[in-house]
Amino acid sequence: MDTEVKRLARAANLPYPIPRLFFRAFKEERTLEIWGSNGRDPYRRVVAYRVAGQSGVLGPKRKEGDKQVPEGFYTVDRLNPRSRFLLSIGINYPNASDRLRSDRARPGGDIFIHGDDVSIGCLAMTDPVIEVIYVMTHDTWHAGGRRIPVHIFPNRMTDANWARLQRDYRSRPDLIAFWRELRPGFLAFESTRRVPTVSVGRGGAYRVRIQE
Repeated sequence: MDTEVKRLARAANLPYPIPRLFFRAFKEERTLEIWGSNGRDPYRRVVAYRVAGQSGVLGPKRKEGDKQVPEGFYTVDRLNPRSRFLLSIGINYPNASDRLRSDRARPGGDIFIHGDDVSIGCLAMTDPVIEVIYVMTHDTWHAGGRRIPVHIFPNRMTDANWARLQRDYRSRPDLIAFWRELRPGFLAFESTRRVPTVSVGRGGAYRVRIQE
């Protein structure tokens, strides 16, 4: 495993441990991308994996038991080497936006990127894949790169996909409005290869600021 994670870093022309990591997940495409940076230069894609198991439909998680994979802007908040799914990487759902918009009493929690190929609300990556992701994340985390953003989108929010979302979900203006907040985060990283700064405004709306 040590050899594989170092090979991936070397192929992306990055030092190891990789100083900065960034995860992007696309639910419709069932893809998890891992990007890395030396801390100064724009991010480079290290690897992309197919998500083996995810539950729910497009749209955010709003309450415990809805089986939804969250959508929004998150960070890694813990590493669990004793997961019942071999290994797991926790994300900070519910975040500040979710706490304002989700069920106040039972928003749900314990959302992970983990092993196996089945899940309820998490991203299951298979055991061999989570071993690679976990070791890479662990080594960056313990080398000082503890702020690891995790952005989860309904799909790759290109012009064509955005037009299709608006057409297919025209009966759900609430979803269209929510996705309109997410899209600038996707486009910002696409154009700059730098992770945008995201804040949460009144009512829980995401506000994206591009990093120059």
